[in-house]
Amino acid sequence: MAGTESLRQVAHSRAPLSTWFGIVLLFALFGIIVLAVIGPAPRGSDYEETRAKKRVDNLKTSREEAAKALTTYGWIDKNKGVARIPIERAMKLTVTELARQKPAPAGPIATPQPPAPAAASPSPAQASPAPAGAPQPGAAQPAASPSGQAPASPPSPRTTPSPAPPSPAPAKTP
Repeated sequence: MAGTESLRQVAHSRAPLSTWFGIVLLFALFGIIVLAVIGPAPRGSDYEETRAKKRVDNLKTSREEAAKALTTYGWIDKNKGVARIPIERAMKLTVTELARQKPAPAGPIATPQPPAPAAASPSPAQASPAPAGAPQPGAAQPAASPSGQAPASPPSPRTTPSPAPPSPAPAKTP
């Protein structure tokens, strides 16, 4: 019986040894795969220099294309009749177009008149005060002239409101 127990001990002691041996082989296999993948990758200053040259070439070509687009004539969409012109020519055309236009002085901003007071509306004492700079409800608003020019002098603060046009009377039926 002593022989069978010693055989069991040897069998149990070999199992952990084979497990450790398998784990070591897996790590070795992983290391070989990593070296196979990383090994042929270029290293050193030559690799960085070639990448830098490619970046400089790409920058040079993009700047040349931009300069060509800004300084030459060409079609953008020939079917629609859209063309590009040099930027210097476009600036000259814009300056001459703006020089032909005569600037007009800005007129006063006309605010809409408040609606006529109704019987159910609150009295002016109960209403909230108007903000500073807002026109008073009783003050007349200057009308814009048809030519777009502002009046020569600003309206005086003592102007009275113009009377409202009379409403038409209902027609009488015979």
